[in-house]
Amino acid sequence: MDCSGHAVDHRGSANELGNLKIEPVKIGNDVWLGYGVIILPGVTIGDRSVIGAGSVVTKDIPNDSVAAGNPCVVKRHIKNNNK
Repeated sequence: MDCSGHAVDHRGSANELGNLKIEPVKIGNDVWLGYGVIILPGVTIGDRSVIGAGSVVTKDIPNDSVAAGNPCVVKRHIKNNNK
């Protein structure tokens, strides 16, 4: 669900729909998203990453990362011993 169209000013103007930011969200393989995560338009979450519950993801998250918070930030990188 995209809620980016809830502007606080200029509600009901003729150009309200034109101000919406519409971009795809890209979620990589083997990603875990905690309960209630919000991902803003245009964000990419890399492969094998974990996003903590309740996080608001405003920027791209690299592969093999653990990230959380509001705004969501990388807390640590996951070491992959299977490479």
